[in-house]
Amino acid sequence: MIDGTAGVSGRRDADEALLDNPDALAEHDPGGMLRHTASAGAQVRESAALAAEANLSVLADDGRPRAVVIAGIGTAGRTGDVLATVAGPRCPVPIIGHRSAGVPGWVGAADVVIAVSASGRSPEALGAAEAAHRRGARLVAVGAPDSQLQSIAEQARAPFIPVPRRAPARASLWALTVPVLLAARSLGLVKVNEADLAETAARLDADADRCRSAAESFVNPAKSLALGLAGSIPIVWGSSPLATVAARRFGDTLSANARYPVVTGALGEAGRGRVGLLDGVFGGLAEGERDIFADPTDDDGEGTRLRLVLLRDGGLNAEDDTDEPFAVEERRADAVQTLAERRGVRCDVVTAEGGSALERLASLIAVPDFASIYLALAHGLDPMAVPAITEMKELSNQ
Repeated sequence: MIDGTAGVSGRRDADEALLDNPDALAEHDPGGMLRHTASAGAQVRESAALAAEANLSVLADDGRPRAVVIAGIGTAGRTGDVLATVAGPRCPVPIIGHRSAGVPGWVGAADVVIAVSASGRSPEALGAAEAAHRRGARLVAVGAPDSQLQSIAEQARAPFIPVPRRAPARASLWALTVPVLLAARSLGLVKVNEADLAETAARLDADADRCRSAAESFVNPAKSLALGLAGSIPIVWGSSPLATVAARRFGDTLSANARYPVVTGALGEAGRGRVGLLDGVFGGLAEGERDIFADPTDDDGEGTRLRLVLLRDGGLNAEDDTDEPFAVEERRADAVQTLAERRGVRCDVVTAEGGSALERLASLIAVPDFASIYLALAHGLDPMAVPAITEMKELSNQ
C-alpha cells in the first residue's frame, strides 16, 4: 500500500533567510540539484563531443527528409521545441513534437524520427524508435548508454548519442538538446556552428556563477526572482516564439522543483484571453483591496496574488524581413507591463542576451532554472525528490 504522504515535507511559507545561508542550502539540497543545474555549460560541451563521435553525417546520405519527428516526453519533449525555435520559420521541413507512444500514422521512409529519453527507457521514446524502424524511417536516438533505447538503435543500425545519466532529466535539458540540434544540422535544417555552442556554454557558465549559492539575494538574480515569486501564482509569458519556449520550460521547473501551479504561454496568445487574469480575483481585484500602507512583501493573510514573469527576446539579430513582427512583440511586451503596473500586479522581466538564437534561449532559461530550485529550498522542499512523481510511476505500472 502506498502512503500518499510518504516523503512529503516542507513549509508553506518561504524562509527567505535560508537562501543566504549556503550551508543550509546544501543541507536542503542533498541530491545536488543546484550543482547539476550549474553543469549546463559543461553539458553543452560534453554532448557536442559525444555527438561528434556518433557519425551523424550518415543522416545526410539520403538527402533532406519530408519531416522530422522529435519523440519524447517531459524534458526530452522540450528538445523538439528548442529545435523548432532555433530552426525558425524558414526551416525547409516541418519539425513535429510527438509526446505519446509510437509515431504519427503518416511517418514513413521519407521522414526522420529522433527519439529522446534521458533514461533510455521511456515508453514514448522506445515506442517511437521501434515504430520508426518498422516503417523504414531514418532514426536517431539520444539517451542513456547501455539502455533499451541504445539496443533498438543498434538493431536499426541508427546513430545513437549517449547521454550519461548524472541527474534527473529536468536538470539535463542541454545534454539532451545539443545532440538533437546537431542531428538536425547534419540534415541541413539548422545553422548551429561550433562558435554558437561555445558561446552558449560560456553564457550558461556565466549565469551559473551569477546564480551560485554563495551569492547573496541582492546580487543573485535567481534568488531575487525566487523571493518575488514566493507565495504567488506565477504567470510566465514569452514575448516571442523563442521566449515562449523558455516560458514553458520555467513552468516545467516551477511545477516539478518548487511544486507551484503556474500559467505559461505566448504573450500574443495571452493577449486574446489570458491577459484577463490580470483583472481577476488573484490580480487587480485582490490588489485593489491591498492596504497601501502595508509592507509590499507581506500579504498579511490577504490571500494569494498573481506574479507576472515576462521573458523578452528583444529581437536581437532579427533579419530584415522580420523587423515588423519583432516590433509588434516589443510593443506587446511593453503593453502588458503597463497593464500589470496599472493593476498593481508585480512583474519581473528577464531579457535575452547574446548573438545566436541558441545563446539567447540559454540566457532566458538559466536564471529561471536556478530560481525554481531556490524557491523549492526556501519552502524546505528537496527539489530533486518529488514523491508524487515516484508514486505516479508506481501506480501507473501496477
